[in-house]
Amino acid sequence: MTVLTPDALETRLREIGAERYHNRHAFHRALHDGKLSRTQVQAWALNRYYYQASIPVKDATLLARLPTAELRREWRRRLEDHDGNEPGSGGIARWLKLTDGLGLSRPYVESLQGMLPATGFAVEAYVHYVRDRSVLAAIASSLTELFSPTIISERVSGMLRHYDFISEETLAYFAPRLTQAPRDSDFALAYVKEHARTAEQQKEVIDALIFKCNVLWTMLDALEHVYMEGHPAPGAFAGAHTPEAFSD
Repeated sequence: MTVLTPDALETRLREIGAERYHNRHAFHRALHDGKLSRTQVQAWALNRYYYQASIPVKDATLLARLPTAELRREWRRRLEDHDGNEPGSGGIARWLKLTDGLGLSRPYVESLQGMLPATGFAVEAYVHYVRDRSVLAAIASSLTELFSPTIISERVSGMLRHYDFISEETLAYFAPRLTQAPRDSDFALAYVKEHARTAEQQKEVIDALIFKCNVLWTMLDALEHVYMEGHPAPGAFAGAHTPEAFSD
């Protein structure tokens, strides 16, 4: 691989998003187009909860390795976005409002009892990747946020249009992400364009983004396999688990 200019590297990264981002996945297309049942939408939200809850965990592992106060201040905002600054605030709390709105028991969602095995493996692989790889690769793996505003807009408009059990309040998680994700991706993109100077470093950045796209794609593969193609997974969510039904 020859050394790319910073702008050529950005072009390559955006090509990866166009090719591999999970807005192209059949399960996501069905979600946005109103083709899923309530149980299938619940399964998506329940499994995605583990990903959302793990984001500040992976960010904390990176924060501990960042070499300057400037970088740590920048990355700390991501933890605040997801964990919030007080109980009931932040992205994880808003995602639980989504699962609440879909009629799922919060204790059941937080217990992870109904999560698909592939979800657990994919999310944990991402946390371990950020913990164990270079700072450059870890930051580059977050660049899927370059593409998230488009999928968020599609998701919100499509779900509100097609599902009578969805409301704007249920989808409140997504509104802040329309500003948070571009802010975060602008920083990460500028960082990798500045610091990926050799062919090896640029390959590391490209591979990191491909890996992260694969994580998100794998999670949807599992949902499609179980909830659209009808291959049961032991212990996985299969409906019910409303607040009234769940006791443990």
